[in-house]
Amino acid sequence: MKLAKAALAGLLAVPAVVGIPAVAYAGSAPGCSSTVQIGTTAHIYSGGTTFASAKQFKGCGKNWAYLYVWSGYRSTHSSWNACVAVGDNTSDSLEGTQCRSKSTEIWSLGANTLAHCTQAIGWIPDGASAKTSERC
Repeated sequence: MKLAKAALAGLLAVPAVVGIPAVAYAGSAPGCSSTVQIGTTAHIYSGGTTFASAKQFKGCGKNWAYLYVWSGYRSTHSSWNACVAVGDNTSDSLEGTQCRSKSTEIWSLGANTLAHCTQAIGWIPDGASAKTSERC
């Protein structure tokens, strides 16, 4: 276990060395301990800096969207608002939308959309947004 943690720490340190953003690690969705990321990670940019990462997960029979506000943004801003949702492209709707102020991490509510084409969508209200790749 210690070797695995050391290897993971080493892998996460490599992007900083080569100038590629480090990957934010998401825990599990609230009420679901067995989520797995599906699709790509999207990045929201604001004022020339990376504001947040958005990811889509599946688990416990649902889709979940996740947003992580980067520490670089948090360290230079005293407040922010962000939202995240599962975009259901089959019905052209947003599912499980959650918005928070000054939160480092935001999980959407679980969406009953596993049989649909979906993507995670993260956004700053009245500002920038980003979508992960579509998963069907």
